[in-house]
Amino acid sequence: QGWTIERTSCLGLCDRAPAVLVNAEQAGPVTPEEADKVCEGWRGVPTDYSTPRKGEVRVMLANAGKVGPDSIDSALEHGAYSGLKSAIQKSATQRKPEEVIAEVEASGLQGRGGAGFPVGRKWKFVAQAKKTPRYMICNADESEPLIFKDRVLIDTNPHQLLEGMAIGGYACGASEAWIYIRGEYEYQARRLEKAIQQAEAKGCLGEDIFGSGFSFHIHVHRGAGAYICGEETALIESLEGQRGEPRIRPPYPPTYGYRGYPTVVNNVESFSAVPHILKNGAEWWKALSTYPIPGTKLYMLLGHVENPGLFEAPFGLTLRQVIDDFGGGMPSGSKFKFALTGGAAGTIVGPDLLDVPLDYASARKGISLGAGAFLACDQSVSVVAFLRELLHFFAAESCGKCTPCRVGTWRAFEILSRMAESKGQKGDVDELKALSENLLLASFCGLGQAAPIPMNSALSNFAEEFEKAEK
Repeated sequence: QGWTIERTSCLGLCDRAPAVLVNAEQAGPVTPEEADKVCEGWRGVPTDYSTPRKGEVRVMLANAGKVGPDSIDSALEHGAYSGLKSAIQKSATQRKPEEVIAEVEASGLQGRGGAGFPVGRKWKFVAQAKKTPRYMICNADESEPLIFKDRVLIDTNPHQLLEGMAIGGYACGASEAWIYIRGEYEYQARRLEKAIQQAEAKGCLGEDIFGSGFSFHIHVHRGAGAYICGEETALIESLEGQRGEPRIRPPYPPTYGYRGYPTVVNNVESFSAVPHILKNGAEWWKALSTYPIPGTKLYMLLGHVENPGLFEAPFGLTLRQVIDDFGGGMPSGSKFKFALTGGAAGTIVGPDLLDVPLDYASARKGISLGAGAFLACDQSVSVVAFLRELLHFFAAESCGKCTPCRVGTWRAFEILSRMAESKGQKGDVDELKALSENLLLASFCGLGQAAPIPMNSALSNFAEEFEKAEK
């Protein structure tokens, strides 16, 4: 009594599903039978990330479960802010801002949001910009289904993120920064605010950090639930108090970002890797992987596997390794049919692509890495019905600014809904292909251009299933 139930978007609690929000508090996993317990204050059992999986190479997750996330003293005991301190404090280890950028650039660190743009190069663009002030923004608007790595990084070690942002601020000549976090992550937003207050009290953030003369202030900004604000220019528009709609590019944020000034936008995982590179060096980071792309990556595995969840490993894993070696394989009696790789804007692939090494260029071979999310499905799942749900997501999250995306995603959803209910019509597949081409070529921003990716891959890899649904 006194409780109402509402449907919501993905809560970013995929590792704790079925999940719910109770007055902004996260709970999960929760079954219908446990609803009464949730109303009484029970919040489920959080996922334990303290024990590495076999084969993991941990850097950003190295202190998960070891560091008290709400205690800066615990974080300092485990080396927090030592990379920042060594770079900015007046001592033999002090580095000039351009030397910090050179170290990050030499490491080969690529952005972990899915595009893989070199972090050091982006920082250099901002540092060399003549216009001031300069700003840093962390994109923590993790609003895509299946993606929850940023939440885990904030939950387990928020000071790692803050240190990475401060290092970036020093390197780029910025003194002010924002963490733009999705509204559903209220718990994580509060944790970040507490961590910032603690860091300022210890002299690790704020004015005159470590007596170096460098000042850096971080603010937490809550989003309002729009997936489109994950696009960096829409995020900046929202941060400025405008409607969250993408800007025409160019100019790009490094030259024209927040309030028209040079701005770095990186995501949580990208910033979280930086302190380790500063502490251990670019060569150490490159030595973590034998694959051409250096360093480690966070992977999220869900669906019909024995051990779903999050793990950290080098690049170059195959989908078979992700499912079998890190996920424990398919459950007994289940047979792999397809997987969604890279997230909602990723590819739908079958068994023939299980052994392709995954990186930011593997999309050319038909299988994307994206943000590192994987959903494995067995023979019980219809590809047509699955694709329908993805298009429903894109249609619901379209900002409506451009007609190809606003109309095209809904039209594709309508066709797929009919096909999934055995009411397909001749010509449906051709219309889906035409819609896909129109979305890709004419959409204003990345959301409309991303919607055709799972559609094209599904139509290509499972043509027979779509042909049957068309009749």
